[in-house]
Amino acid sequence: MENDNIFLWGKAAVAAAAGAFSAAFGWLGWLVLAWGVCMALDWISGSAAAAAKGNWSSAVARAGIWHKGGMILVVAVAAVADRVLGLAVTHLPGLELDYTTLVLPMILVWYIFTELGSIAENATAMGAPVPGWLTKLLAAGQQAAGE
Repeated sequence: MENDNIFLWGKAAVAAAAGAFSAAFGWLGWLVLAWGVCMALDWISGSAAAAAKGNWSSAVARAGIWHKGGMILVVAVAAVADRVLGLAVTHLPGLELDYTTLVLPMILVWYIFTELGSIAENATAMGAPVPGWLTKLLAAGQQAAGE
């Protein structure tokens, strides 16, 4: 029986891609992906908010890109720190701990909440009403992740 339902095929393709991504990168990969999406949305929404107010500047946009580049460096440092901690715990005599990762997920969650808060601020600057409880929730999430 032939099925020409494009939505069924699309759903199957998305499920297959998500499954393959999860198999390859696990839960940490999803955190990295979420952070990357949030960074892109923050930069786009910040540019849109500035353009909506007539304040868009290529210099400010470039500064935002440099800021994002710095964040990428911090994430790389966190990944190396996790790897070094894992090696130390594994090879130090007398320690029988199982360490996989701690620093990197904490940094990623903190950055995700930071980006989400910035996106909400950009939405407000564009004229969208943002509930106060959402702003408080994002601030609490950022604080809980380690600020």
